[in-house]
Amino acid sequence: MNRRFIACCAAVRSFTVKRPLGAAGAAIVLLMIFAALFAGWVAPYDPLDNDYGAMFQAPGAKHWLGTDSFGRDVLSRLLYGSRTALWVGFCASFFGTTLGAIFGVSCAYFGGRVDLIVQRFMDILLSFPLIVLALTVVAVLGGGVWNVILAIAIPMIPRAALVVRSSALALRQMLFVEAALNLGSSHWRIISRHMLPNVMAPYLIMLTAFLGQAILLEASLSFLGLGVAEPAAAWGLMLRGAAVEFAERAPWMALFPGMAISLAVFAFNIFGDSLRDALDPKLRLP
Repeated sequence: MNRRFIACCAAVRSFTVKRPLGAAGAAIVLLMIFAALFAGWVAPYDPLDNDYGAMFQAPGAKHWLGTDSFGRDVLSRLLYGSRTALWVGFCASFFGTTLGAIFGVSCAYFGGRVDLIVQRFMDILLSFPLIVLALTVVAVLGGGVWNVILAIAIPMIPRAALVVRSSALALRQMLFVEAALNLGSSHWRIISRHMLPNVMAPYLIMLTAFLGQAILLEASLSFLGLGVAEPAAAWGLMLRGAAVEFAERAPWMALFPGMAISLAVFAFNIFGDSLRDALDPKLRLP
């Protein structure tokens, strides 16, 4: 146990030294997770409390980031909004990447007609931009957190399947797969025990990269009124509440949620890029 802990600490230290930008992104991600988990203790106010006597109050000692058009504390809503962003982001990217990995490995393993049919279906999904396909799904299913998660996860499935399939095609020709097949192992056992564990590197890279996209998509859908509904605390809703008529009167209503979304997407992107460099043998630093 001590050896594993020491090895883990050494790996973290090496990652931090060789990839400081990735380490900075990871630190921001950890800060977001901390804010989401402990928002009830960190937030100075209830994010749903309306104070009509403090509407459009500028940032100050009482409200550090100001208040919105209902007198709600912007800082508190930002902290609670990180829960929505991370919950939707993690669930959507996990389901989308996992299902895509299963489809990709299965297509590479079975090949033939199965691979042809599934890949043509994936090509159809890939022909639609992420936001367009997500808008279509949520328009059909309606709003709500779980519908938003599903709407964001579906466009990620073909992208994950394409990347994992390319890695799994080489694994299908490996001797240990042929040996397991000749020993009478079932198809599901070979896929789950021998192939899926060997595509974890691209899986983790895509999972991290999709998190930033999922957070941005959730904010976009909420901003358009197709995502999380009021009075829930969500960054996209906060931007929607910062209407044009409030732009000059209370610019902080749009400034701080926009900064939070940009920082979250930036952190996940640079962390995902650094993780890819660390896990890909061809891109490892000496």
